[in-house]
Amino acid sequence: MAALPLRALTLRQLQFFSVLVEEGQFGRAARRLAITQPALSNAIKQMEKLLGAELLTRSTHRLELTPVGAEVLARTDFLVNTFEVALRDIESTVQRGRAYVRIGVIPSASARVAAAASEFLQDGHREVELSWRDAPSNTLLAELRSGQIDMAVAAITEPPGGLTCIDLFRDPLVLVVRRDHPLAAAGDASWEAIGKERLVLFESGSMPALGNPARAQFAQGPQPYRVSYSETLYALVRGGQALGLMPRLYTSSLRDPELAVVPLLKPRVERRVVLAYLPGPMRNVVAQELIAFLRERLPQAGEATVRRVSGKGVRTRR
Repeated sequence: MAALPLRALTLRQLQFFSVLVEEGQFGRAARRLAITQPALSNAIKQMEKLLGAELLTRSTHRLELTPVGAEVLARTDFLVNTFEVALRDIESTVQRGRAYVRIGVIPSASARVAAAASEFLQDGHREVELSWRDAPSNTLLAELRSGQIDMAVAAITEPPGGLTCIDLFRDPLVLVVRRDHPLAAAGDASWEAIGKERLVLFESGSMPALGNPARAQFAQGPQPYRVSYSETLYALVRGGQALGLMPRLYTSSLRDPELAVVPLLKPRVERRVVLAYLPGPMRNVVAQELIAFLRERLPQAGEATVRRVSGKGVRTRR
């Protein structure tokens, strides 16, 4: 029997499919959707009939996506998220008289992005409601593709597929050391100067793709410690257990008298900080205006003072 036209698919069917995959079982998904299990099963069968392809392989205890189902799910999540956000836009506009824009940002860049966004709001855009999401770059880019956020300031080492990315600035790796460490008095350091000392670096974000290869190529010490949070990294450095290796952005708010930030040169290893968004028309005019504003302001913020440590204390270079 020939497949029915795809335009007969409904948003409700797509929502059912998305929840079913998330829950992994018809029973749990039906309870969450407040419908009967047979009704959910029939909706998925009708969806497969309309598409002319099997989306799931079913067994007694589990469901698995077929290759076609995996492709459909990615687009389903985008459509469902976009619909839910559109409803939120309408609610915000009708009830509050404001446009609604969702921004994703890596934690290390949050201070700069928040400052620029505040300037945007004060510059004739007071009737805007901003929603903030802070997460690692890979999470933000995935949420951007699925329509959960409108734009993201993220750090990348390779161009992400399916997104428009505007370079904002480069963020080099630096060392965080105790102030009584010999490297603190040097002003800057080469990778060879690390020698056989142990490093501590972040286990997620851009560091696995950036810090691990750099360390393997230039440093000769033991396997580094890997942590999730900057305070843990700083604690290990304070205790003399390791030298911290991290992007410079993370150190912009560091005010610890026991620690010093040392630029790593020869060679300089850095990540790209970009403003990313989906190609094509934006959801609303305000989101377009905010992207244009951030595109202009954030590269200027990226030229902020670089702290360098000398024997006399902290000095700055622009």
